[in-house]
Amino acid sequence: MPPGADAALTAAFTESMARLASGVAVLTARQADGAPCGLLVSSVCSYSVAPPSVLVAVAESARACPALAVGAAFGIHLLSGADTPAAELFARRGADKFAGTPWSWDGPVPRLTEVRSYLRCVSTAVFHHGDHAVVVGEVMRCVGDTEDRDPLVYYRRRFGWRLAAPDGQDGAVGAAGTGAAGTGAAGGTEPGDGGVVTPPRHRSVTDIGDARSRRAHALPGRRVGPP
Repeated sequence: MPPGADAALTAAFTESMARLASGVAVLTARQADGAPCGLLVSSVCSYSVAPPSVLVAVAESARACPALAVGAAFGIHLLSGADTPAAELFARRGADKFAGTPWSWDGPVPRLTEVRSYLRCVSTAVFHHGDHAVVVGEVMRCVGDTEDRDPLVYYRRRFGWRLAAPDGQDGAVGAAGTGAAGTGAAGGTEPGDGGVVTPPRHRSVTDIGDARSRRAHALPGRRVGPP
């Protein structure tokens, strides 16, 4: 924690942000010694359409951070539910992550060959604030997934939640259910809900950027719409 930080505010902030559902991606880059590096990120979004650009936040302490200086190339792999093993692998710290997954060089960028959605970017701006750097990357190559796959959703320090379509709307993504008092998790539906986020059915995973893992006390959800 930075010197002078308010511990109570920091705890309340991180707990509040844990309740913002997001997608996850694997960022990859090449280090100064030529070795590949990568990490799992949840703070990633589209930034501009003209030119196509993304924005991603990376901890200053991450090994990949120095490899994202202006002019450097990096990759963003947008994960689907089928990519859970890659998410679990790159959420770890310190391991040789690339030894555990198929990959190849796409020019100067390590590309995970089994992830369908991939963006090759060039860093055009880096902003340093607090303990993170915000990187703007202009997209130079885009490989999209042509199949309609379930997204990999990160929520309450876990991923593997499943989104369901609202009643009568095939293929749409609904809003989160309301959850129940004392459960601390979404999952049930109430009249007027657009859809439901159902809890993960597989093992818990390590928090991104945190060595602790937590168990979710989730209300059993029902799936709405097509499987």
